[in-house]
Amino acid sequence: MNFITKLQDKALGQAPTSVPVQPRYDETRKHHAIIWRGVRHVEYVEKPMPLITDSRDILLKITATTICGSDLHLYNNTILDMHDGDIIGHEFMGIIQEKGEQVQKLHVGQRVVVAFAIACGTCDFCKREEYSCCDTTNPSRLMEQMYGQKTAGFYGYSHLTGGVPGGQAEYVRVPFADVNCLPIPDDIPDTKALFLSDIIPTSYHGCEIGNVKKDSVVAIWGLGPIGLLEARWCQILGAKRIIGIDCVPERLDIARKYLGIETINFKECDTTKKLLELVPNGVDCSLEAAGFDYAKSLLHKIERFLNLETDAGDILKEMILCTRKAGTISIIGVYNNTVNHFPIGPMMEKHLTVTGGQAYPQKYWKMCLEKIRSGEMDPTFVVSHHIKLSQAPDFYKKFDDKAHGALKCFIRPDDIAEGKQ
Repeated sequence: MNFITKLQDKALGQAPTSVPVQPRYDETRKHHAIIWRGVRHVEYVEKPMPLITDSRDILLKITATTICGSDLHLYNNTILDMHDGDIIGHEFMGIIQEKGEQVQKLHVGQRVVVAFAIACGTCDFCKREEYSCCDTTNPSRLMEQMYGQKTAGFYGYSHLTGGVPGGQAEYVRVPFADVNCLPIPDDIPDTKALFLSDIIPTSYHGCEIGNVKKDSVVAIWGLGPIGLLEARWCQILGAKRIIGIDCVPERLDIARKYLGIETINFKECDTTKKLLELVPNGVDCSLEAAGFDYAKSLLHKIERFLNLETDAGDILKEMILCTRKAGTISIIGVYNNTVNHFPIGPMMEKHLTVTGGQAYPQKYWKMCLEKIRSGEMDPTFVVSHHIKLSQAPDFYKKFDDKAHGALKCFIRPDDIAEGKQ
């Protein structure tokens, strides 16, 4: 499938963007980065140093980065249009090393976190604060052909979202820096601030579009970092009852012991039957935080293997059956393209609202930052490992295998971790 999409991408060419997607490079200077090489194969290598390419850019010295659960789709080569040598990673923060002459709100030496989605700040979508829908930063005509329109460009997340060099690296060039960087106050440590790049605003977004409010009864499919933080946001928003669904013992333990929510181990029972026993009329809000790779039924496993569908729909079916009439379903796990056997009849007749999409970090940042400062939101409970950038390839394997308690890592570039800078 990926081979075909690469041919399509090459044939279609690139659409114009408001800023160059690829930075200029200084070939005489090097930095380290994690690159994608193929199925379950990433490497720690030297790459040419990126440079400021547009007057609205900054050059960021990365001080912290991480590996997202959605990066496992890249690792397994199930996201369309990955290219050998792509620098991956979309969650990062750092210190501004240089800035372009049109950057107005930031200064050299400032500590900032960067949104995973690149917004121009001036298109109609950005003006409505729909930043991940920015109309001008993604050159992929392939996405335009597949989806009808393009999303924003995303760092380090395939050429379907622009082929933009990512942040599992020592340096990165950040376009439209005034729009896409959040200055971090001194009282917020990197170990908390880093996660404003994605998982804190993304988990909030899942609750916001999922209509979670006071006294809601909520079910969450997937208790990775996003699902666990969604559960915490549900508590902050006043949900009456929260039920988390997963099969990884360590994740179920965190959900029960740290958050105090109910859980279902889908390896031990039928999720639909069990959830409807717990909530006979169905839950108010169903939040999906798993993604397209996780087929449960033999039918979807076979159809994905034969490339008859790109995404598994088992979780979506469970959500539709387990949501009360006139309830809401939110989908923020990554999906590619098509799902077979979608239960559109139950969805329509039950009057369900089904919504999804990538978060708008820049819209939620200030509120999320205040929740961190107040202590209501502390993301560090999902961090299982502190590692150096050079150890990222090994963590990818542990994370994908769900081994050694791997849940979320906090990564320092090797020079910082070793005290050399």
